[in-house]
Amino acid sequence: MTQPTPSLEERVRRLLADEIAPALSMDGSALEVVGIDHGVVQLRLVGVCGHCPSSVMALIMGIEQELRRHLPEVDYVEMVP
Repeated sequence: MTQPTPSLEERVRRLLADEIAPALSMDGSALEVVGIDHGVVQLRLVGVCGHCPSSVMALIMGIEQELRRHLPEVDYVEMVP
């Protein structure tokens, strides 16, 4: 019996939790998955880095690159308030 393939959202959440969240937590920040729609991953950055525009932009690019490297069905990352 084969296991069902995890949804894109489940795979995004797992990757964020395993690869990205530990580094963010060292700075007192965290990511919340708001939603995923047609390859667009909507994230909310909470904590210390959530209010610094330069941090947000750097994180978006790094997170998007990491997600796309592992999950090619991710087109881009969008930060939401």
